[in-house]
Amino acid sequence: MSEQQVLYRKHRPQSFKEVRDQEHIVSVLEGAIAKGNIPHAILFSGSRGTGKTTLARIFAREIGVQDVDLYEIDAASNRGIDDIRALREAVYTRPYESERKVYIIDEVHMLTKEAFNALLKTLEEPPDHVVFILATTEEDKLLDTILSRCQVFRMHSPSRSVLAQTVIDVAKKEGFTLQKDAADLIAIAADGSFRDALGVMQKVIMASGDTIGDADEVAAIIGAPKSGILSDVLDGIHKKDAQQALDAIGKVVRDHGDMKLFARLLLERVRAVMLLRNMPDRQEEILSVFSKKDREQLSAFASAASSPLNSHALTRLLQATQTMGHTPLAHLPLEIAIVDIVTA
Repeated sequence: MSEQQVLYRKHRPQSFKEVRDQEHIVSVLEGAIAKGNIPHAILFSGSRGTGKTTLARIFAREIGVQDVDLYEIDAASNRGIDDIRALREAVYTRPYESERKVYIIDEVHMLTKEAFNALLKTLEEPPDHVVFILATTEEDKLLDTILSRCQVFRMHSPSRSVLAQTVIDVAKKEGFTLQKDAADLIAIAADGSFRDALGVMQKVIMASGDTIGDADEVAAIIGAPKSGILSDVLDGIHKKDAQQALDAIGKVVRDHGDMKLFARLLLERVRAVMLLRNMPDRQEEILSVFSKKDREQLSAFASAASSPLNSHALTRLLQATQTMGHTPLAHLPLEIAIVDIVTA
């Protein structure tokens, strides 16, 4: 697949105004540019897929750096002392077409100790025409001496609502209609990553035989359960029918579903019931992310005071979710939790 076809590259933000959920950083960078107070070293820190290198490129363009004077280095592949020594020599050459040269060093935490020390010397006294922009997913691995010489910006992981709206907007640009509950499911699976969200959406577009993507289509692609299976589990717990709930989990196992994602979606629904019961005045907000059918079911469960779908059930399911990665049968802790809840 060519770069032009990869959605997260094709629809990468090209200006500050297109950057989402990072206003706390954009406003500072715009202010620095307006005042002509350009730092010589910037660090963007944040989880994968949050747009660190994208923001670095935008900043470089905004300070007038042409492509020929923009250099990107992947520290995961160029991590040794010789690589940084070569960089130290190159920074002293003048830019070709711009007032400044910008060096973007991605995954900077991957540098060797010797390379870090060499980079530190360059950061201490950089040429006036050079700006370093470092990016990392693991800020804690960086030397304090590196951090102290950088303006540090910590990227937010985009919220679920921002991710959902992003994939809806990009889908529209591609001539594809993504239903709201499908977009929300993509946002959950993306777990705070713009890149992962658009990657999943691309699979949906490729797999779809028409121009509309629904939640069950997305579920099949990412290994999530169909909404009906989640409803069956909840209904089984609500009625204290262990067999019904366990049968539904069995379907997820047989379909090779992502059990962690299933547990996350289940927790979300039980949490919604608990919140509805305790904050009825915020019903619209609590149910806003669910489909009409799910909203009706969750409201009905919340109105039944005797239902075992309560804070105690939520605590038990949360404990089960936390132990899923420590057993060869990922579904086992969830099954045990359900039996405990319905037989309590």
